[in-house]
Amino acid sequence: MATLELVEKLRKHANVSYDDAREALDACGDDILDAIIYLERKGKISTAKSAGTYTTEKQGAKKPPPKPPKQDDYEPRGETPGQLLGRFVRWLGKVIQAGNRNVFVIEWNGKGDISTIPITLLVILLIVALPLSMTLLVIGLLFGYRYRFQGRDINGSSVNDVMDGVAGVASDIKRKVQDAIREDVDDIMEDIDEIKEEINDELEDIKRRVKKSMDKDDDRG
Repeated sequence: MATLELVEKLRKHANVSYDDAREALDACGDDILDAIIYLERKGKISTAKSAGTYTTEKQGAKKPPPKPPKQDDYEPRGETPGQLLGRFVRWLGKVIQAGNRNVFVIEWNGKGDISTIPITLLVILLIVALPLSMTLLVIGLLFGYRYRFQGRDINGSSVNDVMDGVAGVASDIKRKVQDAIREDVDDIMEDIDEIKEEINDELEDIKRRVKKSMDKDDDRG
C-alpha cells in the first residue's frame, strides 16, 4: 500500500486528487513513473508539459525529426488522359517540325538532285500508299535513281550509309539481270545464226538439184 509521502509526492507533481494518486500508486506497485503514465491514460492529467509535472520524456531532450516515408509508401500519381494527350501532341509537334526541316533527296545517275520532298510528306505517302510507294522506290533504284536524306538533324548520321548500301544492292541486282539477259540474247543470236546457216545449206542443195535436173533435160534434147 502506498505511503502518505509517495501519495503526496505524486499528487503534487501530477496535480491530481489524493484518491486518484493513491489509486494510481496502488495499481502500479508504488512506482511514481508508472503511476503518472497510468493517470495520463485515465485522462486524469494532461500529457502536455507544464512546470513541476512529471513526464515520460527527458527534460530538454529534442525529439528526432520524423523520418520521411519510404519511396514505396508513395502511391504513383498517374497522369490524367488530358495530360497524356498534351504530352503526345507536344511530341508529335516536335516530330513534324523535324520532318519539315529535313528533306528526302532524289538524284539520278549522279547528275545532281532532281527532286526534294520534306520527310513529313514522305512519311504520309508511305502510310497512305505503302505498297505503291515502296514499289516505285525499288523500281527507281533499278533505273539508276539514288536516294538520301539531308538536313541539320540528319547530316553526319548513318542513315545515308544505309541508303548507299541499299543502292549498291540494287546495282548488283540490275547488273546480274542485265548479264542474264545479255547471255540469253547471245544464245538466241547464236541459234539464229545456226538456223540461217542450215537454211542457206538447204537452199544451196536445192539449187544444185535444180541445176542437175536442168542439165539432164538439156542432154536429152
